[in-house]
Amino acid sequence: ISTELDQKLSVCSKLCFAIGGVPNQVAGSATAFFLQIYLLDVAQINPFQASMVLFIGKAWGAVTDPVVGFFITKSRWTKIGRLMPWMVGCTPFVVVSYFYLWFVPPFTNGRFIWYLGFYCLYQTLITCFHVPYSALTMFLSTDQKERDSATAYRMTLEVLGTLVGAAIQGQIVAGAHTLKHCPQHNNNTTVLFLSHSKTNTSHTKELYMIAAGVIGGVFLICTVVMFLGVKEREDPYISKTEKQIPFHKGFFLVMRHGPYLTLTTAFLFISVAIQLVQSNFVLFCTYAVDLRDHFQNIVLTILVSAVVSIPLWQWFLERFGKKTAAFCGITWMMPFTMMLVFIPNLVVAYVVAVSSGLSVAASLLLPWSMLPDVVDDFRLANPHCKGYEAIFYSFYVFFTKFAAGISLGVSTLCLEFAGYDTGACRQPAQVAYTLKLLIGAAPVAFIVTGLLILLLYPISEDVRLRNKLCLEELR
Repeated sequence: ISTELDQKLSVCSKLCFAIGGVPNQVAGSATAFFLQIYLLDVAQINPFQASMVLFIGKAWGAVTDPVVGFFITKSRWTKIGRLMPWMVGCTPFVVVSYFYLWFVPPFTNGRFIWYLGFYCLYQTLITCFHVPYSALTMFLSTDQKERDSATAYRMTLEVLGTLVGAAIQGQIVAGAHTLKHCPQHNNNTTVLFLSHSKTNTSHTKELYMIAAGVIGGVFLICTVVMFLGVKEREDPYISKTEKQIPFHKGFFLVMRHGPYLTLTTAFLFISVAIQLVQSNFVLFCTYAVDLRDHFQNIVLTILVSAVVSIPLWQWFLERFGKKTAAFCGITWMMPFTMMLVFIPNLVVAYVVAVSSGLSVAASLLLPWSMLPDVVDDFRLANPHCKGYEAIFYSFYVFFTKFAAGISLGVSTLCLEFAGYDTGACRQPAQVAYTLKLLIGAAPVAFIVTGLLILLLYPISEDVRLRNKLCLEELR
């Protein structure tokens, strides 16, 4: 029988576990904020093709989540665990695919296929890392407080990783998206601009590759630290001699579990809202509100605010409950997002950035803190199901990725219909109006829908404590 002391996690273990989640967020932040504008203005594929790359890549990544989850459930225990070999084995390939995603090939006709292929490959490989990493939470400790504490460490460092990703990418490539290289409105400077633009484009490509190389290095270092500092535990609740039920039966049991469906659906809408803001924010600052010289610093302000507020939300959820924390944290974002659309000046932008960081932190911390509670609830309802934790995490990521892919594809298509001019220094007024809708009204609608669904989430603090006591009796 495991003692309470056995389940305590050292600060070092929690930090090493949290560091393992950093590289995915570093790369994810760079792609979320910059891939869309990179495809449009640097790789210079048209908006329809860019929308297809973003949608198909995300959809492909979503499909691979349950597939990887299936293979993880079939994986055998090794000397380093059941999940760790997946993460360690795929890391070098993730780094290579990520680098080529930011490489502009010398040909022009096949660039759409190039970016679609490498984005799908990257999504597949990052899934092979992220699904087992997410499921690893359940195998650090059986103590809910320890898991919640490890999740708080993880989310703090993941938001810090998001900050690092935006900082690396933003600070390195920021100069490529200013007005300094745009032509003036007279004939004498146009020829000079045209001759200079080729050099500038080449320099811009190099900047993006440098950023990709740095982020690849971060990925390798963080994975090594996690491997050396984290011990994966075997499932203590079920006898090793007990026969495992078939995957498809486990899948249907998971999909019929009410708390899981409610939580996943609610945060699906909320994550789409966050994704819309992330993916369109640089374009919004560049073409809609004339803040192109400040966007990288505004992004950093959002993320610094998020990093600082993670411990606040961890304290809040322990004091008032996770469901209350979700409502308070995510609702906070709506009025400030609309404020930036209607009052687009620099001071307001920084106020909105600080306030939005609070909501970003809550949206990142809460679902990953609540999912283990759903898994515990499922274990009590289905005590003979073994090894299906990966299904919960992989399908949660599947649904959120698929929805994000649709939202990204549709938002980029909206820019196409609005008349987005690839590579141009200035865009038509209709494009600016469309970007304001994508940053303001659309995210608010998705957040309201998600919060209404979250009202139905049944695992209150009383239910969570009751489940904890029942599981301690089973151990």
